[in-house]
Order: sequence, then structure tokens, then C-alpha cells
Amino acid sequence: MRIILSLIVALALWAPAQAKEVCTLVSDVQTGAIVFERGDCTTPVTPASTFKVPLAVMGFDAGFIKSPKEPVLEFFKGDPDWGANWQENTNPTQWMINSTLWYSQRIARFLGPEVLTRYARSFGYGNADFSGDEGENNGLDRAWVSSSLLISPRDQARFLLDLLKNQLPVSAQAQANARALVQRGGTVNGWAVYGKTGSAYPRRADQSFDYAKGWGWYVGWAQKGQETYVVVRLNQETQRRSGSIGVIARDALLADLRLISPFEAP
Repeated sequence: MRIILSLIVALALWAPAQAKEVCTLVSDVQTGAIVFERGDCTTPVTPASTFKVPLAVMGFDAGFIKSPKEPVLEFFKGDPDWGANWQENTNPTQWMINSTLWYSQRIARFLGPEVLTRYARSFGYGNADFSGDEGENNGLDRAWVSSSLLISPRDQARFLLDLLKNQLPVSAQAQANARALVQRGGTVNGWAVYGKTGSAYPRRADQSFDYAKGWGWYVGWAQKGQETYVVVRLNQETQRRSGSIGVIARDALLADLRLISPFEAP
């Protein structure tokens, strides 16, 4: 018995830490009704790279983004350069696929804080706060990454519902163009799932990052025939991990959707 207990303890210590699920939410696009909700879906946190979806809508509507391939923006020394893909000249499709921070910064600087705030308020996008870190004047560089802009999973879902129904207060073409940039993330029992990951780390009181408690988002929608559902997942890690915690959230959501109606296998 002692040997068995020791083995169980050893296996528990060896097993990799799992992310804590904060919220999983599914909404019916046709009716707007929440058909599944689990966890805390009302507390706002940083949107991280999921902000690229509303930013794409803003960029198309304001005329900065011309098409999936235009504009191509040049990488400059001093731009955020996490990974080789971030060090290349980039178009809107690559921006969304590679989640390139400096491309987002260029769009934000073009729009400016007043326009960003006006768009976000009209979209109902979280607290619409683009002030950035207190006293740092960096809102156009990082308001959406562990800084002033905050949004709850429910607000993410409401924004996506409006986007999918062409009900945002911008042109229908800008909304359609933004949706087309969002990439397919997987398939669940015949449902095609599209969405955007997001990864960021909470701030401690001294403004340092808590790398053991990273936020991982996946927000998007699932389509099958004429049916469409908004899907949102928010995780929070329990220890520091390598790789994208947004991708971990995406994969966890895809696995869980298989057991959630209407995505269950017949």
C-alpha cells in the first residue's frame, strides 16, 4: 500500500500544471441568448491580442486597412520583435495570423486615443480606456496588454454577436472585412471554429509581471450550415509555461466544446 501511495504522489507531482478555467461561454447568434456559461464571465481583464478583432474593424472603417494584403508595413529596429515573424514586413492577414504587436501599434497611432475611445464606446467594448499605464503615456502602444483597457468574457461575446450580425455602428463592409481576417482555429464535430487567441500577464503592485498567472483567451465563433454560435474561453495559468497560453486556451475550448450542446456528436 505504501508503494502504491508513493507512486500516486509521485505521479501527481510529475503531472504538468493545468490552467484554471475562468470562463467558458457560448451564445446563439440568431437569438443572442447565452446557451452555455460556466465560471466567472463578468470580471473584466486585459483583452491582450483578442483586441485585434475590434481593431481590425476600426482599421477598415477608418481606411487604414485597405484589404487583406494592404497595407504592407515595414518592420523597424526597436519595434517589438518577439519571433522571426514579427521581424518581417507585414500585411493585415499576417498581422492577424502572427499576432504582431507593432502592427497593432501602428493602427492605434493612426487612429489616436480619441478615435479609439469613440469606437470602443460605440462597440460596448469593455471600459474603452486607452490611457495606458499610469504616468507612462503609452496607451497607443499597450493599453490592451496588461494595462488600462479591460473587458469581461460577456462583453467579448456581446461585441462578437454584434460583429457577426453587422450591428456595429460602422459600415457593413468594414465588419465583413474584419471577420474575413479572423482565422480558422479548428473543427469540432463538423463545426468550423474561427477565432483569435490572446496572452498576457497580470501586473503586481510594483508593476512587474506575474508570469505564473498568465491570462489565456480564445474568442470567436463556430459555424455549421446556417447555424452560428459565439464562443469565448478565458483561462488563468497556475504556473509559468512555455509557448502561447492563448493557444492553450483555444485547444482547451475545442476539447470542451465536444461535450457542450449544440456541438456534441449526434
